[in-house]
Amino acid sequence: MKPIKDVPGKDACSWRQRALAHITELRSQLDGLDGESPVALGAQRHLKAAEEAAVRKPSLAGAWSGFAVDRIWANINEAEVALLKLMPAEDLPWWGSVVLARALQHLGKEDPRRAKLEQLLLHQDGKLDPQDRTLAVITMQAANISAQQERAQLRSFRNTILVSTAIMAVIAVVLAVVGFISPEVIKLCFHDPTTGRACPIGRNPSKWDVPVVELVGLTSASLVGAFGLRRIYGTATPYMLPIVLSLLKLPAGAVSAVIGLMLIQGRFIPGLSNLDTSAQIIAWAAVFGGAQQIITRLVDEQGQNVLRSVRDGSRGVRKETGDDEPPSGPAPRPERARG
Repeated sequence: MKPIKDVPGKDACSWRQRALAHITELRSQLDGLDGESPVALGAQRHLKAAEEAAVRKPSLAGAWSGFAVDRIWANINEAEVALLKLMPAEDLPWWGSVVLARALQHLGKEDPRRAKLEQLLLHQDGKLDPQDRTLAVITMQAANISAQQERAQLRSFRNTILVSTAIMAVIAVVLAVVGFISPEVIKLCFHDPTTGRACPIGRNPSKWDVPVVELVGLTSASLVGAFGLRRIYGTATPYMLPIVLSLLKLPAGAVSAVIGLMLIQGRFIPGLSNLDTSAQIIAWAAVFGGAQQIITRLVDEQGQNVLRSVRDGSRGVRKETGDDEPPSGPAPRPERARG
């Protein structure tokens, strides 16, 4: 089966380019095998379906549903399994490490298929015997399904954060509009018996009070969020979760700045008296805008946990000693050779 001639995916994003390169490699391997067998023809159809999805123009609906990602990698995985089934006996031994690595990445250490394959390869110097091909195929299929579920979990979490960000942004816009139209509805002014009334802008309520406070809170949240990026790691997945997590902080900072000043007005926070200058009001708006990090930090941690659950070939494979995560703390120093 010939590859697609029209390849609009030449300007596609990096993960699509990696998928296209992998498709080309799999197709070249299949060309050297029995291309007329039903398994080989089925593998070629899977590769064509994956390539069509990879070169298709991205859309917002596809990005939300993950249709392209799922179709591409599900078909690529099926072609890999077909290649394992067709591999000649003389080339099969080297597939042992490939299948075992996939199993270690995506299957739990208690999975019986992974455990059985690991035990067999341990006694066979890591080489796969032809009589163990069926076990390798079953294990690889299970690992591929687990990998697809990991990506689906990541996409679901990303979509949840996007919806939360949109809702928070709508709330911030509504507060700003209400404050702009009716300054008396959301008053962020304070009255001190000695200094008189103080508002975010001057001494009297203004239609710009709420928008200005939200802008200060948003700016403070962006600064705090930028500082928190030191704990955020990049990802090779197509869902850009670290960027989505950063976007959540902006409307959260705007809303928390307004809510924080309202809490001071209601004397809900012990120890805080009335603010007597505009500078103090703006300063506290900045403090409350940055304080959103207390809540969103928990979301960041959950996001990193979800990212760690998505494994691919770029991650090193480790033998578990109790869990799948690396040990905490610095690495031990190598001992010096003694002369």
